[in-house]
Amino acid sequence: MKKLIALMLIAVAGLAFKPADTGYKVGDIATDFKLKNVDGKTVSLANYKAVKGYIVVFTCNHCPFAKAYESRIMALDKQYAGKGYPVIAISPNDPIAEPADSYENMQKLAAQKGYTFPYLIDETQDITRAYGAKATPHVYVLQKTAAGNVVQYIGAIDNDTENTKTDKVKYVETAVNALIAGKKIETTATKAIGCTIKWKKSA
Repeated sequence: MKKLIALMLIAVAGLAFKPADTGYKVGDIATDFKLKNVDGKTVSLANYKAVKGYIVVFTCNHCPFAKAYESRIMALDKQYAGKGYPVIAISPNDPIAEPADSYENMQKLAAQKGYTFPYLIDETQDITRAYGAKATPHVYVLQKTAAGNVVQYIGAIDNDTENTKTDKVKYVETAVNALIAGKKIETTATKAIGCTIKWKKSA
């Protein structure tokens, strides 16, 4: 627990010193993308013709927070893909800066864990910048509308980084349930707690 708390403090400190990117806000229209999946195929949101929206999760291999949330990310896809809100996982990190997040290691992890959702690599980090992701994991719940994919929730999966609380607040589940029910989302944004994004070094 002490190790995780220490990592949390480091992550928060990293967030404090990194200049804030703009990124999406709730109500914005999120851009589509074409990113390489671990199976070698290119995936875009437009591939999903029949869905109602997406649970876009910026996550990665190496981060202790991402590891702690991995089973919960997998559970979100199993719970909501059939209801029209599949998980789309994106690794935002530069594999040179963090070799554990290389494409080959992403392939190994997805196969080992049996991911039921795409695990994409943002090689240029352009999508990560566009969304404004600042941590792993960092979630964006999108609702598919005639105007585009509207950002309806941004932030953490829940309020339990260590997965020990019996009374945890499940932000993403609550948000998606509200969208499915046609209701207003009460909490549309929370602070994503996790590891900082490992950006490419400037040329």
